[in-house]
Amino acid sequence: MNLLEEAKQIEQETIDNRRKIHRFAELGFDLPKTVEFVTNALKSYGYRPSKLGKSGIVCTVGQGSPTILLRADMDALPMQEESGVSYAADNGNCHSCGHDCHTAILLSAAKLLKRHENALRGTVKFMFQPAEEILAGAQDMINAGVLSNPDVDAAMAMHVVVGQPYAKPGTICYISGCVANSGDAIRIVVHGVDGHGSRPELAVDAIHIAAHIVLALDELVSREIPTDEDTVVLVGRIEGGTTCNSVGGTATLEISVRTTGHQERSYLLRRIREIAEGIAATFRATAEFTHLYGTPPLINDNDTLKAMTGYLKEILPDDSVFPIAKNGGSEDFTMIAERVPSVFLHLSAGRPEDGYTQFVHHPSMQVDESALAYGVAAFTHCAIRWLESHKIES
Repeated sequence: MNLLEEAKQIEQETIDNRRKIHRFAELGFDLPKTVEFVTNALKSYGYRPSKLGKSGIVCTVGQGSPTILLRADMDALPMQEESGVSYAADNGNCHSCGHDCHTAILLSAAKLLKRHENALRGTVKFMFQPAEEILAGAQDMINAGVLSNPDVDAAMAMHVVVGQPYAKPGTICYISGCVANSGDAIRIVVHGVDGHGSRPELAVDAIHIAAHIVLALDELVSREIPTDEDTVVLVGRIEGGTTCNSVGGTATLEISVRTTGHQERSYLLRRIREIAEGIAATFRATAEFTHLYGTPPLINDNDTLKAMTGYLKEILPDDSVFPIAKNGGSEDFTMIAERVPSVFLHLSAGRPEDGYTQFVHHPSMQVDESALAYGVAAFTHCAIRWLESHKIES
């Protein structure tokens, strides 16, 4: 079977599906239009999809062991779209991370795999996931049982990359080892005492204390983390006070933490709490520490990565599968990869020299839709070949 050719034969359907999903641009777990669209598309392909967790969707094709899971995320970002395309979202949200592409690619892969169901030597499970942008959807679906019934033996996901000059559209890039940093969001609320600017000795200035915490956190990375570690501690938001002539009794900091290792992550989370509470106590205040959400670093399983890249080289043109350097982002597919051997790949979908100059998460980001068929073929071929290579003989 020539799965790349088959993927190209349904290319327009993949593009049409992507554009419809693009217009919906829904957030987090609140994806009613997207969920309805994906569910109806799967039913039209002969599946019996079911809701899992808050707004995830699952279905399977084939039967018996082993089982490979293919995952796509469905949510968008809360930013006004500035792409200028005719199918742009008009609700104040934007599919600027490419999740519309991921969902459309997996839908078309499901269509092809249903067509080739008799060739499957096991089961393919499809995971359409909400809330990746808030690093919460994968864990929600795990809690609801996505890795069981049937039990999942391996997993695969892809992400589009845009604005990179190193690869023509449709190229599959991969990263060995750590693919993406851990990602954690922390809130610290400093509780002092309100007062008037004319009598500051009667107050406890939470803004002043928050400023000391910011400076101390800057030194946390430079003084306590090895220089070869890819680590970020960023105070992205700070708020406090009511007027210019009063002492603010409360200040709030929101902090992003990224690093490459499990031990480093645990250390940073502990030290941020200690620093905040210690500085607050020094100035007669208290600090309330809240871990809002987070995910560990994403690690590609070496054996699964070697297998999948080998399969891809069977169907893609020469020089279309190659390694790249790790980026600093975070990805909640980590929660799957922590539990089963997994691989996370990147699909090149637009070079600067072709007019695709904005990276993902930019409101003007566009994708070269000719890349989508290669993602469809990659999912489909890798699933068939992995099952074939890992068939459990009776």
